[in-house]
Amino acid sequence: MSQPIDLDIDHVANLARIALTPGEKAQYAAQLGEILGHIAKLKEVNVDGVEPTAHAFPLYNVWSKDEAAPGLTAEAALRNAPAQRDQMFSVPKVVE
Repeated sequence: MSQPIDLDIDHVANLARIALTPGEKAQYAAQLGEILGHIAKLKEVNVDGVEPTAHAFPLYNVWSKDEAAPGLTAEAALRNAPAQRDQMFSVPKVVE
């Protein structure tokens, strides 16, 4: 498929923060042009009467039950703390 006229591979590379050689620019422009061509084909599909979906199949109760469970003790939570004071984490002051 030919490269679309409005495809600016330099702009796309700049957005992606990548430096491309001239050979890579030609290769990626062709690949991106093919992808855009496939998207154009998808736009031609008649989807009247097709309900939008977020998933290919329905999801039911994907979360675990919210049940109370014992937590860590203060000693266990502070065990690897680099600094602690009065049963709390001690961190450097960041706001004056």
